[in-house]
Amino acid sequence: MTMQATSFAEKLAAKQAKAGSSRISRAQQGIKIGLMTACRDRHYAVGLAVALISEGVHVDFVGGDEIDSPELHATPGLRFLNLRRKLGDNTAEKLWELLFYYAKVIRYSARANPRILHILWNNKLEVFDRTILMSYYKVLGKKIVLTAHNVNAARRDFKDSWVNRATLRFQYRLCDHIFVHTEKMRIELCREFGVNEESVTVIRHPINNLLPDTGLTPPEAKRRLGVKEDERTILFFGKIRPYKGIEHLLEAFELLLDRESRDYRLIIAGAPDDEAYAREIEQTINQRFARGRVSFILEFIPDEKMELYFKGADVLVLPYREIFQSGVLLLAYTFGLPVVATDVGSFREDIIEGRTGYLCRAGDAQDMARAIKTYFASDLFRKLEVQRQELKDYAHANYSWHAAAALTREAYSQMLQRGAYRLK
Repeated sequence: MTMQATSFAEKLAAKQAKAGSSRISRAQQGIKIGLMTACRDRHYAVGLAVALISEGVHVDFVGGDEIDSPELHATPGLRFLNLRRKLGDNTAEKLWELLFYYAKVIRYSARANPRILHILWNNKLEVFDRTILMSYYKVLGKKIVLTAHNVNAARRDFKDSWVNRATLRFQYRLCDHIFVHTEKMRIELCREFGVNEESVTVIRHPINNLLPDTGLTPPEAKRRLGVKEDERTILFFGKIRPYKGIEHLLEAFELLLDRESRDYRLIIAGAPDDEAYAREIEQTINQRFARGRVSFILEFIPDEKMELYFKGADVLVLPYREIFQSGVLLLAYTFGLPVVATDVGSFREDIIEGRTGYLCRAGDAQDMARAIKTYFASDLFRKLEVQRQELKDYAHANYSWHAAAALTREAYSQMLQRGAYRLK
């Protein structure tokens, strides 16, 4: 638990002592929320919803076809509202379906029993969501909770503007409570956007517990990927975006090949989020590496295939130039795969050198090659078969949905209590 989370719990305990345990007991019973998912990030949304149910919170799960999941239909206390069908390829059809979805969200918000609306992501029209939709929720008298997965994603993606910053500031100021995943995010949120520190809670990004994990073994996974069993296999996994620094990984990989006599294999797998950048990466691979040395799999990887990559690799490398936190790192931990990452964002907090992975300097191919070489010379790699299970156990102990849901429920309860005090 972070220092901020501890402080939050202590403040709640003080309020409970002051108000009396019986009043708190009544306030904590029957908490109902509307979980506004924007039909994104199924793993996080479903994981949170199911964990909140186990904490006694009743959840309206506002989503659509794109994040439908068996858990949404089989969990008592969870009501799945499928407000958007999967969008087709036709632009006019997409636009109509999006507008129809917004109309349904507006209607749901007006009729919803839950006093708390928890926004996990904004919808497609972000400026509208941050301003008009937020104002609408407040006029309805709703308590608004926001999970800020990125404090300012546009700055990270080199697309920042005064409109972006102004609408972000407006949204943050209208929130009753905000969750972030790291202490650095909390500091930036308060410093750059003027958010009250008492309105922010740090909750570690939990592990992904919805992915299939079959009896597939690492040797079999390598075989299916077309990798030799003795090839030291390095994986980059995730959307292909400029801020992720894949060009630095390619430079580091080239240095490894020049200096080492051992066989190395690099796999880059993920959907292109920036077509021009993806073409640059592909051109670099074709020009500088022998055929078959680098596998560039430029496509969306479905859930059922993820274990193939994380079990077939010997290490995940995250060469990011900038990041707050990464769900991909926790994906690796879920499958017991060590990580080499740049020292940005929360990676120093999330990686224990020599036990779960190694760190290197951002934008420094020489240092990245050194860190990768250090990993392959370590016991972490030499005993990888045993270390995989230990890493899984570590992840489940330190990044649990139970802890995240408990802190989330505390924030809901505190908001409802504040409202009750004002009504007295």
